[in-house]
Amino acid sequence: MFNNSKAVIIILNQINDALKTVQTRFKPVNNVDYFTDSPEGKEKLDGICMQLIAIGESLKKIDKLTEKKLLQKYSQIDWTGAKGVRDIISHHYFDIDAEEIFWICDQQVTPMQQTVEKILQDLKANNSQA
Repeated sequence: MFNNSKAVIIILNQINDALKTVQTRFKPVNNVDYFTDSPEGKEKLDGICMQLIAIGESLKKIDKLTEKKLLQKYSQIDWTGAKGVRDIISHHYFDIDAEEIFWICDQQVTPMQQTVEKILQDLKANNSQA
């Protein structure tokens, strides 16, 4: 177990909430054109990107708190890619690829959210055994 498991659990809960927010915001999006062809779609894209930035930043914090040992145990998720998306959105905001954000929302968010819930369950089980 990690010395700061309470902090890690708090951050994981924040990530889980952000992933659920992305899922909710993405529900009405049928295709990538939704993001680019209407003011409402552009607002959705902006809001989703903000959550992806927060998720990526929080994943970096977890790596720091756990000396990169926790997330690597759940290798079914591309954690490095998720942190990289944060960097791309933050530093190249005007170059955001709406197709890539659509694909992330469509293919990556739900598996990541399910994995974060699994990590939380595992950490809570380990804490109760300690």
